[in-house]
Amino acid sequence: MRQRFLGRVIGLKLRIRQAKSSLHALTLLAITVLWSSAMSTGLQAHEVLPSVGRLSVAGQEVTLELRINAEAFVAGIDLDGLEDTNASPESQSYDTLRALAPSALASRIRENWARIGAGLEIESRGTPVPLQLGDVDVSEIGDVEVARPSRIILTGTLPDNAETLRLTWPAGHGTIALRFESSEDGYADYLNGGETSPPIALNGKQGMTALRAFINYVPVGFDHILPKGLDHILFVLGLFFLSPAIRPLLWQVSAFTVAHTVTLALGALGWVNVPGSIVEPLIALSIAYVAVENIFSSKLHRWRPVVVFLFGLLHGLGFASVLQEFGLPQSQLIPALLGFNVGVELGQLTVIAAAFLLVGAWFREKGWYRPAIAIPCSTVIACIGLYWAVERTFL
Repeated sequence: MRQRFLGRVIGLKLRIRQAKSSLHALTLLAITVLWSSAMSTGLQAHEVLPSVGRLSVAGQEVTLELRINAEAFVAGIDLDGLEDTNASPESQSYDTLRALAPSALASRIRENWARIGAGLEIESRGTPVPLQLGDVDVSEIGDVEVARPSRIILTGTLPDNAETLRLTWPAGHGTIALRFESSEDGYADYLNGGETSPPIALNGKQGMTALRAFINYVPVGFDHILPKGLDHILFVLGLFFLSPAIRPLLWQVSAFTVAHTVTLALGALGWVNVPGSIVEPLIALSIAYVAVENIFSSKLHRWRPVVVFLFGLLHGLGFASVLQEFGLPQSQLIPALLGFNVGVELGQLTVIAAAFLLVGAWFREKGWYRPAIAIPCSTVIACIGLYWAVERTFL
């Protein structure tokens, strides 16, 4: 009987040891994936960025100015749902095109425009508007590790008495932030490959309701966190790993939310404008700070919510830069801002929920939670933040 009891005890200890080993392996795997993705995002070497389109109308002439990652279009990469061009079979062709001189790449764009522009359509009153390729301006090569934008000008003639137009963005072209410049309300929307815009009023009075503006900007805010906002994801994870208790997390998230809401609104409205060369390194340092504090403390000190609030002001300026690029409907500024902010919050809550379901719910009460999970993950987050701070300042 005694030997059987001892055998069960030894077996139980072995299973516990195996479980801890598996947990350590899982933690190591998560850290490796996190580090690899962070390094690639920090360099932005093959990151897929949305195109930007600006529509304008003078008389009967409509002009569409595109800013695109032309190398991806010339290479024939399917950008729908793609985050990294390395995942495409045409990645080698893409890398070769990135090394071309501006004039050479401009020639390749013109040679391939019939294919690239297929499916890019403007119609008014049910009539297609033929688009003519105009200027093609390609940026200098600069750092080959950073995608360079190319500027494409397309023009067309609207039918008589045109009151609205619709634009179709081709399937396979990824996403586009589309704006219509006017003296009235203007128009801003976010189209995925294969989607067509709603009718855009040429007099600028879009009649966009507050509800539509709110709904349109929720996915824009969410998309800026998941999947494209790794720096913000790491900051939120830094808040999560301070302590497995809910109360410290709620205090921190609340302080962060209030702060970034303030500067998001001020920055998006153009009342506060801080250069990205200043904001981005400071955001990286904020990531490193919260992670380093996690290593040395497991409690919510009085200064932590204050510090998180100050860092939230910085992250709000980062969010605002996205909206400044994307544009806001002037007649529905507040609903659009609220929608974007709700999207950001949903993205952050998704990150926290995923972290809680993966590790917090199962292991937060274990004595080895901090040394086996929180501290190693925080160490990696701190290293990534410091690397980004150096890379964004000096490289």
